[in-house]
Amino acid sequence: VQLQASGGGLVQPGGSLRLSCLALGETLSNYAIGWFRQAPGKEREFVAAISPNSGYTIYAMSVKGRFTISRDNAKNTAYLQMDSLKPEDTAVYYCAADPVGIPQVARRVSGEYDFWGQGTLVTVSS
Repeated sequence: VQLQASGGGLVQPGGSLRLSCLALGETLSNYAIGWFRQAPGKEREFVAAISPNSGYTIYAMSVKGRFTISRDNAKNTAYLQMDSLKPEDTAVYYCAADPVGIPQVARRVSGEYDFWGQGTLVTVSS
């Protein structure tokens, strides 16, 4: 499956953005979807993940309560709604697909994800 991430941009602190992850070549419903981010000079970190049937979601503590992950399998698209953005959220955001094979499972370990999108830059600055 090929993944296309989009929706990044420049936003002021406290603002919102919605990232999209479009899957091409295969149905998204076969995969759990995760969002990861990498800030300049830092390692890539887990942000959020959603199970294939949307029944289970997990978040990093740093974004819990501010970010919401969702998916629309009919549109082959997953989303990351980001609210109350902070400068420390500045990073390149990547979506990834995990062929977990279990409808109610989502994982936070990047090594479990076999397919990755190209990344979209989010800059939070005044």
